[in-house]
Amino acid sequence: MNLLFDAHCHLQDKRIFADSAAIIARARERGLGAMMCCGSAENDWDAVKTLMAERGVFASFGLHPWYVAERTEWWLDKLEELLVAVPGAGVGEIGLDHAMDKSTHKVQEDILLYQLRLAAKLNRPVSIHCRRAFDRLRAILEKEGGIIQGGVLHSFSSSGELVPIFEKLGLYVSFSGSITHPENRRGIEAIAAVSKNRLLIETDSPDILPGEALPGPNEPANLIYTLNKTAQILGMSTDEIAAITWENACKVFRVNP
Repeated sequence: MNLLFDAHCHLQDKRIFADSAAIIARARERGLGAMMCCGSAENDWDAVKTLMAERGVFASFGLHPWYVAERTEWWLDKLEELLVAVPGAGVGEIGLDHAMDKSTHKVQEDILLYQLRLAAKLNRPVSIHCRRAFDRLRAILEKEGGIIQGGVLHSFSSSGELVPIFEKLGLYVSFSGSITHPENRRGIEAIAAVSKNRLLIETDSPDILPGEALPGPNEPANLIYTLNKTAQILGMSTDEIAAITWENACKVFRVNP
């Protein structure tokens, strides 16, 4: 089988960070050659940077909408300094989450815009979270002129009708273990709408455990289940999906594992 690229995970998460060496070893045994580890808050960026010492682990740094209330007054300066110090890093995980209280939506948008503009300034790919806010995200990206430098809409959870719109805005579209669950009909339909040269797969570990995986925190080794389901949905071989998603991830993240 071709090597696999987990396009979005959180190895720095406190639920799995202590076991990260073993988790990375298991991932390699399952054929993973690369993992994109995305920071989510100021207090996990150092851990993400530490994980970059592991072969095949790449990094993005960002402020996730869940953690905007925890930011310090100098968070943006700190983020820019970190990105300048780590030239190969992306910007992420950033985004919008309208499942959160409506009172947070305006600040979420402000924080997203700051990070989108920083990514454009430094010419870095972005990794975007979006939940129940796809129309608003679309409007923001259109107003900003799209993501010229490239990026990923991770763990996509909306309809297939939106896929070509986000592709035209410069994004690749990534799918997680949620597509392994039969009740996720919208995700299964959406994956068929993605252009092959824009398709990615991910675990979002330690969250979104695939249906076939053993109970417990999710981990990159479980990407194999999303690979298998993607191949089944698209009527392709797992080798074909592995090769396509590997090439796409290397291109958008500008890495050569």
